[in-house]
Amino acid sequence: MKATEAKLLDFLKKSQQFIIPIYQRTYSWTESECQQLWDDIMRTGKDDEISAHFIGSIVYIEKGIYQISSQNPLLVIDGQQRLTTVSLILEALARHLDTQEPVEGFSQKKLRQYYLLNPLESDEKKYKLILTQTDKDTFLSILEERKYPNDYSLRIKENFDFFSQRIEDLDNLISLCKGLAKLIIVDIALNKAQDNPQLIFESMNSTGRELSQADLIRNFILMDLEPENQTRLYMDYWRPMELAFGQEAYNQHFDSFMRHFLTVKTDKIPKIDDVYSSFKMYANTPRIKQNGIESLVKEVAIFAEYYCAMALGQETHSTLKQYFNDLRELNVDVYYPLLLELYHDYKNDLLSLDDFCEVIRLIESYIFRRAVCSIPTNSTNRMFANFKKYLDKDNYLESIKAHFLLLPSYRRFPNDEEFKQEFKIRDLYNFRHKTYWLRRFENFNRKERVSVDEYTIEHIMPQNAMNSPQWRKELGQDYKRIHDTYLHTSGNLTLTGYNSEYSDRSFLEKRDIQGGFKESPLRVNEGLGTLDSWNENTILSRADRLAQRAIDIWVSPELSEERLEKYREEKKASPVYTLEQHPALVRGQNKHGDHIPILFEKLRKEILSIDPCVNEEILKLYIAYKAETNFVDIIPRLKYLQLSLNIKFIDLNDPKEIARDVTGMGRWGNGDVEIILSDINQVPYVIGLIKQAFEKQMYSDDET
Repeated sequence: MKATEAKLLDFLKKSQQFIIPIYQRTYSWTESECQQLWDDIMRTGKDDEISAHFIGSIVYIEKGIYQISSQNPLLVIDGQQRLTTVSLILEALARHLDTQEPVEGFSQKKLRQYYLLNPLESDEKKYKLILTQTDKDTFLSILEERKYPNDYSLRIKENFDFFSQRIEDLDNLISLCKGLAKLIIVDIALNKAQDNPQLIFESMNSTGRELSQADLIRNFILMDLEPENQTRLYMDYWRPMELAFGQEAYNQHFDSFMRHFLTVKTDKIPKIDDVYSSFKMYANTPRIKQNGIESLVKEVAIFAEYYCAMALGQETHSTLKQYFNDLRELNVDVYYPLLLELYHDYKNDLLSLDDFCEVIRLIESYIFRRAVCSIPTNSTNRMFANFKKYLDKDNYLESIKAHFLLLPSYRRFPNDEEFKQEFKIRDLYNFRHKTYWLRRFENFNRKERVSVDEYTIEHIMPQNAMNSPQWRKELGQDYKRIHDTYLHTSGNLTLTGYNSEYSDRSFLEKRDIQGGFKESPLRVNEGLGTLDSWNENTILSRADRLAQRAIDIWVSPELSEERLEKYREEKKASPVYTLEQHPALVRGQNKHGDHIPILFEKLRKEILSIDPCVNEEILKLYIAYKAETNFVDIIPRLKYLQLSLNIKFIDLNDPKEIARDVTGMGRWGNGDVEIILSDINQVPYVIGLIKQAFEKQMYSDDET
């Protein structure tokens, strides 16, 4: 590596050509980064006391050590965002200058021939900077002042327009020219035979727009390949993925997709910021290394196609497309690891279309029913991530229903009675899914779906009913209680295209006016046109009717008790142990007395009261306490209790320093933290430490 400080314009002038390799991300600076660079340039240009402004590094590969005079193209490893942005500024400035030269060296001709073009060359060698794919065609169309391509780069066009407008707004161009002349970079030349471009690329991502996990993964896959193989893999697999996601969706969704893909393949949910490191670990497993990088990229591309079908509306089968659309309206993504597995089996004829559709509806029902019943969403992502462990692919649909039905209480699939009751009394107006549930209601079992986007949510008993003597009379003596209790509940909510006309009118006026309830074509308004009043009884009656329909829309899994028992027995297959097999914990059986049994009883009671989801499992060597998995294990000893906490030692807040780091040591129990407990007075403090392990397991990476 050779690094030198250089003025950016001098660097561009001396360099023959920069090429952005295909493994680099596309141009991604937004207006925010452009505005910051513009402000820095103008501030520097206006202040004669500022001699230079550093904007970062330009890192590139050349064939030898710093042979810039060799005229070989330079492959940019880091700095393409700055190079591209400054080039856009220079072209916008050149267009504005015409024959002017406000500062020496800043004429239209000089800007283009020094910094943007190689005037004596032809074809692509004519240009100082060659970008990738869509960026390339759009950038060259700007330099050649021709029409944009149909699939133009949004960022290139938007930022060029941004700088063109900023230059148009200037009274004079002197400060801009001076600021550009003061820009400084660090020129870093690499030798591929001696330097590791991938490591340097990762370590130098400190300025400009942060690299996405997808950027790092693409570079990891392609950077070290020979150019011919690199191009083939990119064009055959990676470029089609970029096109399938689209320019904006690729930036927004690809990292999430890769996280779901890795969850399917590794049975672990990587943190969103650790997707790249998790991918490298997966890519370096013996099986993947043996199959080769092309097999891995092909597999990613296949699952990306599934994801685009489900998450980005690209499904071609009409029924599946609609089912995925309904599911997406819930605005959660925790189910994608399971759906990717199911979609793969559907495509490979292991799961029928009808069964796949039924499972999608069950997943939708599970998410929505739990939301209506206000069941906390923490750990839902882990439930779906681990779901495939319980799949019996010879009895695919049945095994899915069984697993839903056998989930523990805190993960439960709410049954019909619980769901109906909550659907009637829950505030469904101040609810994240309020438009979704009314849309699904209206379109349930319709062959021709109704677009309800033009309708608004109407309170039949209006929000301002308390200000209306007519409404107070209609509601009766308990009008305030009725209003407070039922205003935002399902029985009082509907859809209308006449919200402004309805306003706070009486019920009979809402019923009989033009476009009123009597004339409404909407299913959700069925029956309202036949009523003569609106009060507590009619609200409750309508709520009952809607709740009954709701259990038909958001179905629960059904399985005979006989078939369900089969799956219960499978879950009970492991050996059963009792406390009597741990005499150190039983009063009268510990040869040192009852101190440890009493200590255990107190600790056990406190652990089980942490949360209703906590389960106790007595094993041969220790007693485990689980939520998702073990968060604390108690290993019985005659004179003390040995606790193993499933939390990283560095994450534990232990001001009394009673815990010990046992990471990597072979021990009974699960976890990296050991605590020795013999004093009953320490139980409250120890419970505080145990709660940290529980909360770390339950509330990290919650559904958002």
